[in-house]
Amino acid sequence: MPARRPSRIPHTAPRRTVAAAAVLPLLLGALAACGYGSDAKKDAAPAADGAKKLSADTVKIGYFPNLTHATPLVGVQEGLFQKELGGTKVQTATFNAGPSEIEALNAGSIDIGWIGPSPSINGFTKSSGKSLRIVGGSASGGVKLVVNPDKVKSVDDLKGKNIATPQLGNTQDVAFLNWINEKGWKVDAQSGKGDVNVVRTDNKITPDAYKSGSIDGAWVPEPTASKLVSEGAKVLLDESDLWPDKKFVITNIIVSQKFLKEHPDVVEAVLRGSVKTNEWIKANSDKAKTSANAALKALSGKELPANIIDPAWKSIETTDDPLAATLQAQADHAVKANLLKKPDLNGIYDLAPLNKVLKALGKPEVADAGLGVK
Repeated sequence: MPARRPSRIPHTAPRRTVAAAAVLPLLLGALAACGYGSDAKKDAAPAADGAKKLSADTVKIGYFPNLTHATPLVGVQEGLFQKELGGTKVQTATFNAGPSEIEALNAGSIDIGWIGPSPSINGFTKSSGKSLRIVGGSASGGVKLVVNPDKVKSVDDLKGKNIATPQLGNTQDVAFLNWINEKGWKVDAQSGKGDVNVVRTDNKITPDAYKSGSIDGAWVPEPTASKLVSEGAKVLLDESDLWPDKKFVITNIIVSQKFLKEHPDVVEAVLRGSVKTNEWIKANSDKAKTSANAALKALSGKELPANIIDPAWKSIETTDDPLAATLQAQADHAVKANLLKKPDLNGIYDLAPLNKVLKALGKPEVADAGLGVK
């Protein structure tokens, strides 16, 4: 049964600007949403009448209103999380960027969140490992290098061109800088100047920048990539092709360590809802796409047209596996780009609750790449 439309309560947490001297917070705190976002909103979904309440009256979950967060979009829209939580009510909040979601987690405004790799690392390292745990995966893929075909016909043509990424030090920015480095090209990570000019551009205005000719392409997540293609751009590279088995983490599930300790049954219920939502998405792809688009319309006031959502949806894979080895690799890429001092990620994962859920559902367990709690 679809959840009712969320009420609109704006989230006022500011995005902070960090000076170049403070590279670590800038890198790890900077993760823009994938465009097409909205201010945070909250919604208390009705619990089932007579259903048994878990150890908490409510669970507050946060996510972004975009397709790389398909699991919470669909899970909330279809009532799949509420079904697992019984008498414990689901309360939701949506965010436009990782820093504000981490702030909300630290403040107790949310208990569990769907978020990208960079702010996951940021929240963990800035709190000396005391703020959060990654307790599951949610999505892989959905990032592409798209270019103006009149100006860029091959990889070599990228030299001297202006290519956008969402934000200095965000997940896509680091990936592009690492790819440039592996090509043997030189770019100053801070200024973006070099053999290729990296232009940090908010995803919301990237399509207009492309149409105006101020950028020649972009390394961006969905649905921005498909929006650019609808404007005439061509896909030059799918980032999935650069990773083993074509998989890399784009969205994690994180939880407040305090909430995990006090309400492990609620965390397990949310994870069970996530696993069952991912299963439903894979078994009902077209229905799930329609559900996700309906959720986007409820949150932002507009849905994505078919020529954008159809290709975008195909390029994103929902997954229970957090793909922990790729999180470590992404951190290593940032270190190599001189944007990050090597972080200590030991203990960032606690996959015991997820593996308990997976085992009970007859599914294979997942690994933490040696970065789990001891």
